[in-house]
Amino acid sequence: MATTVKQAIGTLNQDSFISLLRKLIGEAKYLQNNPPELIPEEDRVVNHLLESLLPFSTSTGGGPLVVKHVTYLPRRGNLIVEYPGTEEGKVVSFVGCHMDVVTANPSEWDFDPFSLSIDGDKLHGRGTTDCLGHVALVTELMRKLGETKPKLKSTVVAVFIASEENSSIPGVGVDALVKDGLLDKLKGGPLFWIDTADKQPCIGTGGMIPWKLHVTGKLFHSGLAHKAINAMELAMEASKEIQFRFYRDFPPHPKEQVYGFATPSTMKPTQWIYPGGGINQIPGDCTVSGDVRLTPFYSVTDCMKKLREYVDDINANIEKLPTRGPVSKYVLPDENLRGSLTITFDEAMSGVACDLNSHGFHVLCKATEEVVGHVKPYSITGSLPLIRELQDEGFDVQTAGYGLTATYHAKNEYCLLSDMCQGYLVFASIISQLEE
Repeated sequence: MATTVKQAIGTLNQDSFISLLRKLIGEAKYLQNNPPELIPEEDRVVNHLLESLLPFSTSTGGGPLVVKHVTYLPRRGNLIVEYPGTEEGKVVSFVGCHMDVVTANPSEWDFDPFSLSIDGDKLHGRGTTDCLGHVALVTELMRKLGETKPKLKSTVVAVFIASEENSSIPGVGVDALVKDGLLDKLKGGPLFWIDTADKQPCIGTGGMIPWKLHVTGKLFHSGLAHKAINAMELAMEASKEIQFRFYRDFPPHPKEQVYGFATPSTMKPTQWIYPGGGINQIPGDCTVSGDVRLTPFYSVTDCMKKLREYVDDINANIEKLPTRGPVSKYVLPDENLRGSLTITFDEAMSGVACDLNSHGFHVLCKATEEVVGHVKPYSITGSLPLIRELQDEGFDVQTAGYGLTATYHAKNEYCLLSDMCQGYLVFASIISQLEE
């Protein structure tokens, strides 16, 4: 039976894959996700997928695929594609292929990010690795099932999602699909989240807490520094103290070695915003922003609580922070003024540690070893949306991907056609093993 399934699915039709990927990359300019300036139109991708899949669907009478276009905002759809199996409740799913991309500045690239170019095995363009390459790959898998109609016990489901790269507009993508119960049936078997890289099982991801530290001091002439509270100096010292406490309370966790995490939990500033002023003005306020990347063995909620406690304690004892020079200070008693800190958070997400004893993990490892030649699971503190929540709700979540970590969110993004071909064979092996 396994051989028959693999024969039916075959190998990746490279011409068809490249043709579809060329169309998707051609839409990438309109798929950039950075609100409010850039709001993606994922239906541009959906339309190409429908063109490929509908001829083999129940909608046209041309095949067995059940295709459902689910939209919560105009032009921002999701697509659920199902190849029905014969056993009720038995399912395997490929989820997480997202149809939005991060931004790209063409002037900084060596080639046009918004059109597919090919250099030998390299497929160049924004989204080739993350994640339009996977969208095209899984579409080719579902199309082949619709064409060849192998008899399977398992229902095979593909879910193409909107709005993965930015969560500032909620209720658009997989979060809404879960809320509406549209993924409930996927609990009947392993769920493979296809949005990582390097052809190996990714068994752990990090939680992410975006934070903003707003600092208030007192603006004054730089020649009269004793009458100012320098918000920049206060921000520097406060950030240093908050980081010191974070690394004390969230040190490397023993399980990080078991899962092979590349880094422990980290907290760092990544942006500095200052309202402007003259070079001879000591600034009265500024904002430092950054993120926490938290390994899944710590609680995101607990971490946010700790960060608030750090800030409250520093505010209460702000005169104890180190200053910079003989007149640098954070309190002006004669004016009854104290510098102050306020920390706020954007939407946080939890990391995930995949179940290393689950059937889905063992199937993925066996398929990877069979196709790639070796298996070496890894973990990173990059973050993926909602998979921890899916795991908590009873889904057997495993993650994999066939792009390149080295080009994720990078200039001159590319993937390798040979890697995508192997990814297709891994999918075929997974489906085949679940028939045994």
